[in-house]
This record gives sequence, C-alpha cells and structure tokens, in this order.
Amino acid sequence: MTDLAANIFSNVWSLALIILFFGGSIFVHELGHFLAARRRGLRVERFSIGFGPKIVAWKRDGVEYRISWIPLGGYVALPQLADMRGVEGEGAAELDSLPPISYTSKMIVSVMGAVFNLLFAVALSFVIWQFGLPTTDIQTTTQIGFVTETLELKDGSEVTSPASYAGLQEGDTITAIDGKEVDDWGSLLQTLVSGTGRDEYDQPKSVLTIDRNGESMEIEIYPRVSGDDNVRRIGITPAETLMVERTLENSPAALAGLKSGDVLTAIDGRHFYSRFQLQDYLETNRDRDIEFTIERDGELIVKFIRPAEIRITKEGDKAITIGAAFAYPRKTIHPTPPEQITKTFVIMYRILSGLVNPKSDLGIGHMSGPPGIARILWETAQVDIRIVIWFTIIINVNLAIFNLLPIPVLDGGHMLFATIGKLAGRPLPPNFMAAAQSTFMILLFSLLVFVSFNDIGRCFRDKRDGREYRDNTIEPVFEKSEETSPGE
Repeated sequence: MTDLAANIFSNVWSLALIILFFGGSIFVHELGHFLAARRRGLRVERFSIGFGPKIVAWKRDGVEYRISWIPLGGYVALPQLADMRGVEGEGAAELDSLPPISYTSKMIVSVMGAVFNLLFAVALSFVIWQFGLPTTDIQTTTQIGFVTETLELKDGSEVTSPASYAGLQEGDTITAIDGKEVDDWGSLLQTLVSGTGRDEYDQPKSVLTIDRNGESMEIEIYPRVSGDDNVRRIGITPAETLMVERTLENSPAALAGLKSGDVLTAIDGRHFYSRFQLQDYLETNRDRDIEFTIERDGELIVKFIRPAEIRITKEGDKAITIGAAFAYPRKTIHPTPPEQITKTFVIMYRILSGLVNPKSDLGIGHMSGPPGIARILWETAQVDIRIVIWFTIIINVNLAIFNLLPIPVLDGGHMLFATIGKLAGRPLPPNFMAAAQSTFMILLFSLLVFVSFNDIGRCFRDKRDGREYRDNTIEPVFEKSEETSPGE
C-alpha cells in the first residue's frame, strides 16, 4: 500500500511539474506579447494557452482569457499586428475599423515573447547556480572510456567501428569536433551528430581534436549513420570511476572481500577507464587470477580475483564477470548563468545548422515535439527538480530562437512582414499575409503532428526494449566453490 501511494504521489508530482514548467514557459512567452501590446496601446482580443476550441474561458477588461484543447503552444490575438482569424478564430472587432500601428510597435510586440522566454531562462539559471545541478562523472567528461571493436548498422550488419579504425584509445580526451569545442559528453554527442563534414565520396567525416597523454593531435574519423535514430556514431563510451556499488552473494568479488565504495584504481597494473573496458578484459583473461588494486578509505589494497561464467538471461546467455555492480558516482556542479545560457545557445545553433544543412544527416524526424518534451520532464521530475529546472532553461532558449525564425505565423514572420512593408513604403496586402499565415500554420501543425508521432513511437520503442530486457534478465546466483575463493 505504501508503494502504491508513493507511486501515485510520484506521478501526480511529475504531472504538476510538467504543467508548471512546460505550460509556464508558454505562458511566459505569451505574457511578453500581452504586456508589450497593452503598453503600446494595441487592441488585445484574446490570451490563449493552447489552440483550438476552448476548455475554459473568462473575460476581463475586454480581453478573453482561455485555455484551449490543443496544447501545442498559445497565442495572443492582436488583430492590428496580423490577421490570424484563420488560426485564432473570429474576433469581435472589424480589422478595417482599427487604427494602424507603427513599425516600432510591431517589432517590440513581436520580439517580447522571445525576450520574456530568455528572461525566464536567466532567472532559472540563477536557481541552478545557487542550488547546483546534479550530474555524474560520465556526463561531465569528454574522455573516452571504451572503444568498441564493431558498430551495428540499421540493417543489423556489423562493421569495424570508426573509432577503432581511426585508432582512438581509451583515455583519449576529445576537446573539439570539427573545430568546435566540447566540454561534456552531451555536447560531444550533439556536436558529432549535427556534423556536416563529408569526404570525396560524400560519406560523413569529422575531425577530432584529442589530448593523448598531454599531447594534442587531430584525427580524421568517418562516422557511420546507425542506431534506431539513424544518427552519426563512432563507437565510443565515456570514461567513468569504477566504484563498487554492491557485490553479488558468493561471487568472486564478494569472496575476495570487495565492498561497496571500493574504487578499482588499477587492474594488472593498468588504469581502466570504464566497466565496458573491464568487461572486455575479463573476457580475454577468464582463466587466471587477475590483480585488482583497490582504494578503500584512502588506502590501496591488492586483491587477486578469478572471473566466473554466469547465466544472465532466461534464454541461457552467459557472461564472464567478477560479480560486482558498479555505481555512477554523483556530484553537483554550479555553472554560472552566462555559462548555462551561452552553452544552450551554442548547442541549439549547432543542431539547427545541422537540420538545415543538406550535408548533415539530421532531418525533421530527429526533432522532438510536445510529447517528447513532456516525456523528458516526466522522467526528470522523478529524479530531481533541479534537472527539471535545467531542462526548462533549454526549453525557453529553444522557444526564443524558434519563434524568432523569419517564418510566417511565428514572431519572426511578423517582424519580417513588418520590415518588408517598412522598406517598401506600404504594408503588404492583407490577403497575401492572411494566406501566408494560414498556409504556414497548416505546415507548422503538420510538422508538430509528425514529430509528435515520432516522439510517441520512440516512447513505445524504448518501453518495449526496456521491458524485454527486464523480462529476460535474471539475478545471477553464484554457487560456493573452492575455485572461486580467491585470496588477498
């Protein structure tokens, strides 16, 4: 009963945070338009969160406030700024009876939505700076922990991994990709997948700047488009601290006396950078005792452990292991507001550049819509509210940049039409602007529906894969044996 109550509370809490931060981001954007319009003396007919038919509405000071059924954004109905009746519905006032507004008013009202999103992002960034952002070693590093020998392509075939072919090594630190600096694993992956480099055969190509034992060098590498998401990959995983979280009963690690909190500093005198590198080493050294150097409470201890073969799935799949599960040590970082906002802008620019560049392997299918955003908020809400706040900063910077694109129906489109009219000495024909707004609204909604279906598909795929893994995996059981009782 306690678990059920906790689960219900967790779900309600996650839903509340989605409404607060995702809905709040949309509200803040529209509030910017609303306050600027009132300040500049424009007629405001409606303030809506969402599109389509209203769920609930009320009027105050001549403005209709409503929450609508389609949660794909929101709008402030400003008939003097643009004829949006095809999208927002009919208004009370006739357009011809309203006085024209100045070019300055059009630009100020249009840009203030993005300005308010940025102000909101900056305000939240001070919260992160003050209270910190929880993270792990593998998220904050650009050091390579393991280089895979092969890479599986979309069709199931395997090829030599680009990282292995290029000669990358465990312990190499990637400092830049195609001349663009990377400072954590997230920016490394985002910069790699949004790359636009091509070789003479029109195949993906990147240039990695790496630090190897204090020496900087550049390595050409040829990523392969692979995985369920069809993005550029090279076959590497991040470095990590090998800290023991727990040992399995009767396992070689348990019998050797390994404890929670032990850190593996060396194996056979070598430094190891990840659990995957360790696993690969165990596979090739399964028939002998391996020397493990352990750091415990500031002291170094040597243990000799012989790996054992265990069954890890109900189908009989086996693996070589010492029977130790490793933790992901957590830490808290305090990036300054300028660092947070600048980094978000840089990554957003790189992704957008990749989306519009024909030499990139990114496409519309890699974009995410409201379901994807809500899913991330849902998952992060169950971990730490500070991660929700950090993701909301990203949402608001994205909203600001996206809405300023010079596309009809977006704020940038309003600014474009106003600027063209200003340069031409007369406003663009109302019928042309109305037709352009309606056409691009249809295209925008079609895009949102498309990426939303992709989000839902990814969600089902991830749940399916996760369920299959859980259903097939068993807790390994080690039998007591003299052969697996190693000594100090």
